[in-house]
Amino acid sequence: MLFPRLSQRQVSALVAVGSIALATGLLVSEPARAAGGLAAAARIGGRYFGSATDNPELSDPGYVAALTGGEFSATTPANAMKWQTIEPTENRFDYTDGDAVVSLAKAHGMQVRGHTLVWHNQLAAWVQDLPGSRVRAAMENHITNVVSHYKGRLYAWDVVNQPFNEDGSWQTNTFYAAMGQDYVADALRTARAADPGAKLYLNDYNIEGVGAKADAMYALVKSLRAAGVPIDGVGFETHLALQYGFPHRMRQNLQRFADLGIDVAITELDVRMPAPETAAKDAGQITYYTDVVKACLAVTGCVGITLWDYTDQYSWVPAAFPGEGSALPWDDKLTKKTALYSAIISALAVPVTRRAMP
Repeated sequence: MLFPRLSQRQVSALVAVGSIALATGLLVSEPARAAGGLAAAARIGGRYFGSATDNPELSDPGYVAALTGGEFSATTPANAMKWQTIEPTENRFDYTDGDAVVSLAKAHGMQVRGHTLVWHNQLAAWVQDLPGSRVRAAMENHITNVVSHYKGRLYAWDVVNQPFNEDGSWQTNTFYAAMGQDYVADALRTARAADPGAKLYLNDYNIEGVGAKADAMYALVKSLRAAGVPIDGVGFETHLALQYGFPHRMRQNLQRFADLGIDVAITELDVRMPAPETAAKDAGQITYYTDVVKACLAVTGCVGITLWDYTDQYSWVPAAFPGEGSALPWDDKLTKKTALYSAIISALAVPVTRRAMP
């Protein structure tokens, strides 16, 4: 189609407020994109942009308004679907917290990533006390019940969370001790049987850049694919810290996973800094966030980005890493950090590759 002729004044005005981008056959300025928020900016490139949430936060009206007001097209329950919450006693399931998150998300047109079915942390004590001969049946029963309960309502599941140590060796958790590395394939097959329509992921941290742990995950996924085990994606948690440097060759690493024929996703993004917050640290944080977004957008198989909650007010960082914080694009008063937020919008504005929305 022909584009309307713009006057020099119009061109100058557009350049002054942001770059001119081509989207769906129309010229769209950055402020026009920003008006729709993060989800709208990500949607142009066929990605989702989400935020995790947790049930205690849902009693805060201001928090809920921002979570569901259009900034985010997806959410992940941070704790509501973990084993100790859903099945604290053997074969007695409590879906109260998980249902609350799913209902809220569905009421506002947000997709949900389930998190997580099999993990060595936040695992009910009774599972850890089982004899090895009973672990497989307990795991399969848990997966079948939970995935069946949410069948058709969740976009994806983190089926197995954090199976590897930092050096690429296997976590010797309850499941590995009982079944060896075959527990991963068994978990994936069980989840597929319970909901054939849900995307099935493995999820881990410190696999964003090339290294021993990422190599171990890559080798596992490659072997699972070769064996015909149902796996649809890998989640890269992406809990970053300014003092440790940016992940080595992140884009190339995401691409090699995508080249296996799976989706990749940034599932738990935050970028923490040591206190006190300074202008220099803020600038570094902006660079980290924008580089993560650019890495995802450069890989066609990267389907979306999820913040590990969107506000410092409810961030897990200060409790987990004393003396660190300020990790998210909203501050502890639920106010957008203008420079960081605008930088993320700008990074989303002109995707390198486009894909169909997941």
